[in-house]
Amino acid sequence: MNNAGFAQPGAMEDITREALRRQFEVNVFGLQELTNCFVPGFRQQGYGRIVNISSIFGLISVPFVGSYCASKYALEALSDSLRVEMRSSGVSVSLIEPGAIVTEFRRNAAAAGEMLDIAGSRFTDSYTREIERRKKQEKKPDLFTRPPEDVATKILHALESKHPKARYRVTIPAHAMAFLKRVLPTSVFDRLMAARLPK
Repeated sequence: MNNAGFAQPGAMEDITREALRRQFEVNVFGLQELTNCFVPGFRQQGYGRIVNISSIFGLISVPFVGSYCASKYALEALSDSLRVEMRSSGVSVSLIEPGAIVTEFRRNAAAAGEMLDIAGSRFTDSYTREIERRKKQEKKPDLFTRPPEDVATKILHALESKHPKARYRVTIPAHAMAFLKRVLPTSVFDRLMAARLPK
């Protein structure tokens, strides 16, 4: 099970090459390199399970976390290719696509946000407010934000089921946003995402 990842917040115009590279090193390159270490052994024994923790942001892109979304889109593509390549090997590849989960993820994103050079950005005030909000955020499970156990249940199914799914979505928003992305015209979906932009 691969669960490496962090979110580098920031508008795309403020993300440096170094920040984008670091995002991909952790969320994509390191994860795939580790996976490749196990593939030969899995092939030799004729079975194995590869479970990659993606995100609903691997299916939709939202403002101010574009680099994170890009890394999860990449993980989705790599996992899809690997799943087909491993088709006759007895090895399954599954993706877990959570929405909001009660973890330290948001606070860690706030720390990553402090690495942005925001002084000259047109979003300086928004960044400052968001970083402070995330530092203080005390999320508890509710209808839309789920506890880590909900993710663990999906992982366990992917590891133990005779017929693991290619994708497991976790949380109502994850299911809803995936559906809306599929059925809405791009222009309408863009307007929905634009609601996240600062006023």
